[in-house]
Amino acid sequence: MTAPLILWGMPSPNVIKVVLMIEECGLECELRHVGVFTGEQFAPGFRAKSPLAKVPVLEDPRLGRPLVESGAILLWLAEREGRFLPAAQPARAEVMQWLMIQMANVGPMLGQVNHFNVVPPDSEHYARARYRAIAARLYRALDDRLAAEEWLAGGDYSIADMATHPWAHYLERHGFDSADFPALLRWRTAIDERPATRRAKARVENEFLEKSNRSRQAATADDIDRFFNRTDEVPAVNYYGKTQ
Repeated sequence: MTAPLILWGMPSPNVIKVVLMIEECGLECELRHVGVFTGEQFAPGFRAKSPLAKVPVLEDPRLGRPLVESGAILLWLAEREGRFLPAAQPARAEVMQWLMIQMANVGPMLGQVNHFNVVPPDSEHYARARYRAIAARLYRALDDRLAAEEWLAGGDYSIADMATHPWAHYLERHGFDSADFPALLRWRTAIDERPATRRAKARVENEFLEKSNRSRQAATADDIDRFFNRTDEVPAVNYYGKTQ
């Protein structure tokens, strides 16, 4: 009997997208929490799995080694299961294109908006405004695409949709009115209502959320500095109420 998968992570969009795929494929997988706010990702044992000290990390006996980067994990699972990634071109290239858009733009840029949302409002006005403007363009591009297609890559639901979906839930938290993005909202709701999405959400909440909250509350100012990669050249700020 094949051993189950192990997914190391916490309740972040990049972890949630992998849980979505696991549930869609009906794979047996153990979720293991990593307390990133208290620095567990920097422990030597975890760094041996993830050289950049980031989650998610997938351990799959079929692969024989830990795999990092959420996009790479989605591609591996899609190839492994023969699902959610078309075999024929040009449909395959279309899915890959939208997966890369998420990895290179949607995740990194919306993550920057999150970063500036947790620092004091008077910090770095230019940077905050810059990333909000980029976020607006990205949300608009997604809405325009989904006004023309049911799914991001056209055709069927794919790993491109799974990769982008958790990030789309930041729309309102980033200060945008969902009524201005009706196609994006339609698509987001359709994915929310999938049985696998509901299972994934429940698993993340039950197995990650409370542990992650405890990790955040236990984090010291030094832990938060390390989490945000603060150095002597990067000034200290009040992250999550932790004043340095």
